[in-house]
Amino acid sequence: MPSEFTVGELARVLKLPVAELQELRRDAVGGVSGEGPGRPIHQWQPHALEVHPAGPAPGGSGSVEQRVLPGYVHREHDRVLAEAVREAGQGYSRMAVLVGESSTGKTRACWEAVQPLAAKGWRLWHPFDPTRAEAALEELHEVGPRTVVWLNEAQHYFGDRAFGEQIAAAVHALLVEPKRAPVLVLGTLWHQYFTQYTALPGADGADPHSRVRELLAGRTTSVPESFDASDLTAAALLAQDDVLLADALTRARADGRLCQDLAGGPALLERYENGSPAARALLEAAMDARRLGVGLHLPQAFLTDAAVDYFHNSDWDQRTENWAEKAYAELAEHVHGKQAPLRRVSPRPQRCPPVSSAPAGVATLRLQGPVFRLADYLEQHGRSIRRHRCPPVSFWDAAHIHVTQLDELKELAQAAEARHRLQWAHHLYQRAASHGDSYALIAMARLREEAGDREGPKTLQHDDDHPGDSYAWISLARLREEAGDREGAENLYQRAADYDDTDALVSLARLREEAGDREGAENLYQRAITHGDSYALVSLARMREEVGDREGAETLDRCPDHPGRTLAMIAVARLGEEAGGEAGAAILYQDTDHPYALVSLARLREEVGDREGAETLYHRAASHGDSYALARLARLREETGDLESAETLYQRAADYGDTYALVGLARLRERAGDREGAEIMYHRAASHDDNYAWVSLARLREEAGDRESAESLAQYAGDYRDRETWIILTQMRERAGDREGAESIAQAAAEQGRTDIMARLLRMRQEAGDRESVEALAQRAADRGWSAGVSATAMGRALRRLWPYGLDPDGTPTRPWAVSKVSGLGDQQPAARLVHGGQVVGQAPNETSSEVIWRRPVGSVGQWWR
Repeated sequence: MPSEFTVGELARVLKLPVAELQELRRDAVGGVSGEGPGRPIHQWQPHALEVHPAGPAPGGSGSVEQRVLPGYVHREHDRVLAEAVREAGQGYSRMAVLVGESSTGKTRACWEAVQPLAAKGWRLWHPFDPTRAEAALEELHEVGPRTVVWLNEAQHYFGDRAFGEQIAAAVHALLVEPKRAPVLVLGTLWHQYFTQYTALPGADGADPHSRVRELLAGRTTSVPESFDASDLTAAALLAQDDVLLADALTRARADGRLCQDLAGGPALLERYENGSPAARALLEAAMDARRLGVGLHLPQAFLTDAAVDYFHNSDWDQRTENWAEKAYAELAEHVHGKQAPLRRVSPRPQRCPPVSSAPAGVATLRLQGPVFRLADYLEQHGRSIRRHRCPPVSFWDAAHIHVTQLDELKELAQAAEARHRLQWAHHLYQRAASHGDSYALIAMARLREEAGDREGPKTLQHDDDHPGDSYAWISLARLREEAGDREGAENLYQRAADYDDTDALVSLARLREEAGDREGAENLYQRAITHGDSYALVSLARMREEVGDREGAETLDRCPDHPGRTLAMIAVARLGEEAGGEAGAAILYQDTDHPYALVSLARLREEVGDREGAETLYHRAASHGDSYALARLARLREETGDLESAETLYQRAADYGDTYALVGLARLRERAGDREGAEIMYHRAASHDDNYAWVSLARLREEAGDRESAESLAQYAGDYRDRETWIILTQMRERAGDREGAESIAQAAAEQGRTDIMARLLRMRQEAGDRESVEALAQRAADRGWSAGVSATAMGRALRRLWPYGLDPDGTPTRPWAVSKVSGLGDQQPAARLVHGGQVVGQAPNETSSEVIWRRPVGSVGQWWR
């Protein structure tokens, strides 16, 4: 068999296609190329070629060998590599070196580029033993055709003081020798080394890298540090089916440093998990700070003080005096992609035009001292692994002392309150209020009131005149009103009303109406109506109806386009029914063809027992295509026992896809004993995402003894996250004795913001006398911050019943505490004092504890508040 070189030479002489003839020769010898170092490309794993690992394979151990590669986005440098690979496949020797910073995707790009050659039987040689330079110099002359020479991190070859120039010369000889063609030399290089190797001789004539410079000339391509907009768009498309890529994009979309995130993430995690106790303590304090609302730039003084209680006792006892200095140095060391677990940063000064309307006396707060930034990857990791933990006391104390940004103080105060750490919540709100924050002062007033201090809110008053503070005025006004200070409340409502705040206008009108000033109330309601407030329209109609001004109440036709007109008409009709004015209500019935209004008015007729009138209105609404009206009409027939007519009407509504009607049909089937037919109808309703239908199916299966199927259906219903569904599912599990299952459902609901389900479960356990279980569940709910959110009121009440003074950071019930008389809002140290023997520390002998609780001394606030 002639050599590959001979076949190539003959092909050139005979003017035949070189690559095709060489391919035929390879096929004849079984696809194996000539002798030489290396092994077939398909036998290599990318990580063995130094492609940075990104993440574990599903179900894998997480070892480097089992790490999977994320999806790959082709960029401009990939086009250059592809051209070199194409020409090599045609029989020409080529070399390409990618130049870029660490972890920008250089090695991965080379790996992707050689895959077409793997299918053609090419070999790959990666010289590294005993050292990279020695291996390369020893075997470069043995490299045969159809071999990829892998020079990743080429500085280890060309930068070697003893062999670098010789290696460059050997590579050059390989590329120009025809009998060894084709070969492909691929390398990667950092910018600093490229600059060093390509520098021209100095004034002294020294030229240590002349051969390397000549070899690299025309053979390098730059790799950008970040993805541009089009690259990120392509990555986002791939991420739809790629968990690793999608996860990285959540952190790297802003700056485009996607490769650095993928390469550095696993290394950062290893540094956290294997770090010293001091390093772990700092990182966990930083993780908690970020997830609870502290900004990107974390003050060093805060982190150092906060980290104290993150140490295990034995580690704390063994620490050295300079533990913090060593830990910061440890965490500043870079991993791949120039990332460090916790790095010191220098925030850019924020420059903006002066704001002339800034309130006087409020200073701009700036960060003092060194600040650090937690790596994004570790921040996200912390949000996951620590989401159910409440930080220790050193964290809250450090936050109270060192955090100065208003937004951060409020976020931390809310986080403390959500975790039922009421004492610390008060201190942090107090710090924010001392800098003139409206929300913080309102929160303090609310906490005072919840603690039973009805007089406390009277001492709080906003002293600024900016429309953006209407919320503060209204909130404080409501607190004043609840405390019985109507005059103070009216003054605050008036200040917000001066800026045409409709909530304030309506509240002020209500106060005037209650005081007997109907003319003043009407003027205020009219002002709110002109600003589109529907409730004002309803209130005005009610007020006119109550004084017998039916004509005035019915002049709502004068504003037919007002969004609240339909609601007002319904309200007037209701008032008319309650007052026995059926004639007036009838006029309104005849005055509208709005389906919603007709259905609402029909419900009113039902409430007063006028089934005939209700049916007439439902018929009118149905004539306008309202399927719900048909279903309600069917329900009326069902209640009167006319099941045949009811089924006909339900079926008509069901034909429009009305789920209420489908459930009605299922109910009729159940009444008739047709469980199979009922299931069919419930299934149809469930297919329209009707949660009640899913739960009803689960109930039917449970009643039939099919617990497994009932559980499956119940779980499916839970996926819809409907409040009533959560409640029913929790009750089903609890009644069946599956307490763990009931807790799991309540926990899943809480994770979706429905903490009231857990509060309901607490109440069920409490009624059953299981205090131990109640306290354990409540403790978990508090630690996870479940007393804040969309439905947190019930949970907050449940926690206050158990622990009226809150919890300490370690989870023990807080002892009765009070605000010292000598503390001011601006104090840097916590103002709480424990109550011993029924008397507050610092309390005068003739004062009761209740007189001191939550008290704020006169003159302790700044310019904004009095």
